[in-house]
Amino acid sequence: MSSDRGVLGELVNNSSFHGWSEDLKYMAGFGNHFSSEALVGSLPEGQNNPLLCPMGLYAEQISGTAFTVPRRSNQRSWFYRIRPSVTHEPFQARKPHHSNLLGEFNQENCSFTPNQLRWKPVDFPETPTDFIDGLYTMCGAGSSFLRHGFAIHMYAANKSMEECAFCNADGDFLIVPQTGRLWIITECGRLQVSPGEIVVVPQGFRFSVGLPDGPSRGYVAEIFGTHFQLPDLGPIGANGLASTRDFYVPTAWYEDGTHLGYTIVQKFGGDLFTAKQDFSPFNVVSWHGNYVPYKYDLNKFCPYNTVLFDHGDPSINTVLTAPTDKPGVALLDFVVFPSRWLVAEHTFRPPYYHRNCMSEFMGLIYGTYEAKADGFLPGGATLHACMTPHGPDRETYEKALQRGDEAGPYKIEDALAFMFESALLPRISPWSLESPFRDVNYYQCWTGLESHFSPEGLKEEVN
Repeated sequence: MSSDRGVLGELVNNSSFHGWSEDLKYMAGFGNHFSSEALVGSLPEGQNNPLLCPMGLYAEQISGTAFTVPRRSNQRSWFYRIRPSVTHEPFQARKPHHSNLLGEFNQENCSFTPNQLRWKPVDFPETPTDFIDGLYTMCGAGSSFLRHGFAIHMYAANKSMEECAFCNADGDFLIVPQTGRLWIITECGRLQVSPGEIVVVPQGFRFSVGLPDGPSRGYVAEIFGTHFQLPDLGPIGANGLASTRDFYVPTAWYEDGTHLGYTIVQKFGGDLFTAKQDFSPFNVVSWHGNYVPYKYDLNKFCPYNTVLFDHGDPSINTVLTAPTDKPGVALLDFVVFPSRWLVAEHTFRPPYYHRNCMSEFMGLIYGTYEAKADGFLPGGATLHACMTPHGPDRETYEKALQRGDEAGPYKIEDALAFMFESALLPRISPWSLESPFRDVNYYQCWTGLESHFSPEGLKEEVN
């Protein structure tokens, strides 16, 4: 039984993964203050930290912002749990060290290049590999210690996490599965996340990842020192892009009983540490607050576009943003390119050639990206750093010219691409540059672009 105070959501399949149930429910909203009980009466009324909590539970707060942050930005939640999270053995450095996971981006451990970069999808691991061991850093900027910057990771895993929970003390994780569903247990409850959906697990939450479909692959953006929020809509008005009601938050669920050798893996300063405890970290019977994990279905995104001529900037497709102190400049934007109609007249239809003061990391969940005829594959990635020129490949450009204005309106269907965009200059991890999956011939997709310059043609047109 539950007495969740929110809107109920969808169902998931049965599984033995942590006793997964078919009647999984969600609450809806973004930035709301939620309350949820797995057992009726377990949530204190009228105060957060009573002398004696109902049912003998412990009160514990998790703070996502400083205590004195203005109320409109303050994020925190209260857990009412069977045993407090402080009850564990001392953390020890995890061995062997996870050499492909970075939290600091400097000249000693990273490189940088103005070249266009592209990677093919990685192979699934041949040995048992869970979500933690399957993470590898592609690029990033700044420092988890200085609480400013970002990291972009990818993952390839084939094994569910067992008797183990992951906790990222460095920042928020925005996870984008590309292949295989994720069953994610958090201290607030459980979420099923399918390809085409995203999930955000805020800094400090303990969570475990199950793989009901076997091998799974995807992308992860991590931000240091801030949290994701919905972008302002500006001239669009009150509605459009991602709707607050389409974000889903888990409802309370808990595990009781003792466990032998339950392991907490904590990412701290980019390194991994482990601690043992004899109970499940997912023992929160009830909770309330606005600092919560959440998921979102990208197919519910309401795209906007031009209806006469020219392209809108990709910022029009922003789902979530992590802003900087400079208005309009993002530490990291999450931008999506979903199925949509293109109707602009007398306009070169694929994205135009450009150089950008922002750096763009792109991924493809399924289908074909409109600016690349081939080579950019689902599960692959590209990186175009600050002021590095990029745009449609030769084949795409030539087809667009041949089509001309006769194409008429058409719909991009069965395709879902996305972009992590940042004002910071990314440094590239050693794994990324040395990877056998790096497409070293990526630059050749533009080498065949020919000159169509014709002064005589202009004179004839004028005459």
